[in-house]
Amino acid sequence: MTEPRLDALTSWHADWKGLRAVVLGLSVTGFSVADTLAELGADVLVATETADEEYERLIPVIGAQLWTGPLTEVADAVVAHRADVIIASPGFPPHHPVIRWARESGIAVWGDVELAWRVRDKVRRPDGRPADWVLITGTNGKTTTTQLTATMLVAGGLRAAPCGNIGVPVLDAVRDPGGFDVLVVELSSHQLWYLSLQTGPEPLSPYASVCLNLADDHLEWHGSFAAYRDAKAFVYENTRVACVYNKADVATREMVEDADVVEGCRAIGFDLGVPGPSDLGVVDGIVVDRAFLDERRDSALELTTVADLAARGLAAPHIVANILAASALARALDVAPAAIRDALASFRLDPHRIEVVSVAGGVTWVDDSKATNPHAAASSLTAFPGAVWVVGGLLKGVDITGLVAGRGASAKAAIVIGVERTAITAAFARHAPAVPVFEVDAAQTEDVMAQVVELAAGIAQDGDVVLLAPAAASFDQFASYADRGHRFAAAVRERMDRTDGEGAGGDDDDPSGLG
Repeated sequence: MTEPRLDALTSWHADWKGLRAVVLGLSVTGFSVADTLAELGADVLVATETADEEYERLIPVIGAQLWTGPLTEVADAVVAHRADVIIASPGFPPHHPVIRWARESGIAVWGDVELAWRVRDKVRRPDGRPADWVLITGTNGKTTTTQLTATMLVAGGLRAAPCGNIGVPVLDAVRDPGGFDVLVVELSSHQLWYLSLQTGPEPLSPYASVCLNLADDHLEWHGSFAAYRDAKAFVYENTRVACVYNKADVATREMVEDADVVEGCRAIGFDLGVPGPSDLGVVDGIVVDRAFLDERRDSALELTTVADLAARGLAAPHIVANILAASALARALDVAPAAIRDALASFRLDPHRIEVVSVAGGVTWVDDSKATNPHAAASSLTAFPGAVWVVGGLLKGVDITGLVAGRGASAKAAIVIGVERTAITAAFARHAPAVPVFEVDAAQTEDVMAQVVELAAGIAQDGDVVLLAPAAASFDQFASYADRGHRFAAAVRERMDRTDGEGAGGDDDDPSGLG
C-alpha cells in the first residue's frame, strides 16, 4: 500500500479493506485498535509478548491474527505480515527494536490516537459534524482535570466523555453508538510522541488544549528531558479556539508561544494569583474567569470560592489549579459559570489522590499514592507541610534531590520504602540532615505498609499528618499505585482497630479541607 493510499484513510467510511496492519501490544489500548481495524476490514496481526487470557480468546473472534513471543528484536512474523502501518500501544518507546525497524524501513507508525482521529466521524452529532476534541496533558493532574472538565461540560448540557490515558481508549469513545458532543482526551507523553509522527493530510486539530505543568518524568522512555518536553508541547499543535497554559510554569507558556495553531486561537492563562485579562485566577478567595466575557478589561465572573472548595476537600493548591484549568476549557466551550459551580458541588477526587483515609488520635492519614513523581509529591508536601512523609519506589531515572532539598526539608520525618532507597536516603543526608529518616526494608509486599504505619504511628503526634506521597512508581513492590494506596489504607485501619483508635473509615467530605 502506498503512502497516498494511507492519506486517503481519513474517515470511518473510507475504504480500509486491504490495509495490512500490525498492532503492537494487547492491553486495553491494543485490543481497541485491533477491534477497530478488524471492524473496518483491515488485515490485522497483533504482536505481543504477553496477552491477557480474555483478549487472547477474543482476537480470533474479531477476525485478527495473534502472535505471542519475545519482541526484543523484530519477530519473523511481523516482517512476514508486510505491514502498511504499525500501530503501537503507548508502552512501546521510540528506541524499541520494532519501532526503530519500522521507521527505518519506511513503514508508517501510528498511535491509537491518530487512528481514532482518522475515524472520528463514525458517529456524528445532530449537526452532522464529529465530536469536538479537548486535549489534556501535563506531568501531573491530567486525570483529575480530565474528569473535572467532562463533569463541567455535562453540567453545561453537553454530551461529553472522558477518555484516553484516563482508562477508556479514545477509539471506544469514538465508536460509542450514542455519540458525543465533546471528547475530553487525556494524553500521556507517550501518546503525544506517537501523535507527533502523524503525516496525514488532516492532522489532529483540537477545539481546546492544555499542558498543566512540566517536570522530570518518563526520562527512561523518551531518552531526555528535551524529548519529553517536546512530546508534551505537541498537545497545542493545530488548536482552534483556546490554548490553556499555567502562568506559574513558564515552560507551558513557551509551548503555546512556539505552537503552530489555527488563526484566531487564544492563549488563556491560569494560576492561583489575581488574573489579568484573558486569564483565570483567584481574587480574595473567589475563583474567577477574566477571559471569557466581553468586559474582561475591568470585570470578572465568579465561578466558585476557595471556602466552598475547602468544604468539599478540593482546596489543596494543586487541585485548585486543576479546577482553574478545567474551568478554562469548559468556558471555551461556552459552559456557564453556574454550571461550573454545580459541577464542583458534586465532584469528588478519585481514590489515592490526597485522600484522607483516617483521622484518629489527632493524626490525619493521607493517601496520595498517585503522586508517582517528584513534581506530584511536591504538590502534596505543599498542601501538608511538616508531614511525616512516606516516600520511595521506582524513581524512573528522575533525580529526587531537588524535592528533598526543597519540600522534603520541612518534613517532620521521612519513611523510605522501595528498592531505590539509597538515592533518597543520600539526598536527605546531604540536603536535609535535620529530618529523621527511617527505612523499611521489608522483602514481602504484604509487610511493607504494616511497618510503615507502625513507624509513622510512633512519630506522629496530635495535629500531625502522615502523608503517603511516594514520588516514585510502585511496580518494584506493588501491582500499581492503587494497590500501594489500598495497602497503606488497610494497614492504617488495621492498626486503628487494634489500638481501639477512632474510626478509620476515612471521609471524602472531611470538613477540614485536607482531603
